[in-house]
Amino acid sequence: MQINLTGHHVEITPSLRDYVNSKFDKLERFFDKINNVHVILNVEKLQQVAEATLHINAGEIHARADSENMYAAIDALTDKLVRQLNKHKDKLNSH
Repeated sequence: MQINLTGHHVEITPSLRDYVNSKFDKLERFFDKINNVHVILNVEKLQQVAEATLHINAGEIHARADSENMYAAIDALTDKLVRQLNKHKDKLNSH
């Protein structure tokens, strides 16, 4: 799985990059058909925003989360993606 990490108005520090990589590596345990991921970290006034688009075999999954803390936003983002991946996996298994 390839992870593209982009920052808008925020510097992508090595620790931030490592945190994103470790979080998204866990997503592969839920769903192993993730081709690549595009993560955008953004600062909008007082909100830290994390969004991601997962390119999977049967389409794309997109989620967005914001918080006052970038690490919390990334946590919320991965939680949303896990729920969407599980829903997607259930849909695939029901056919």
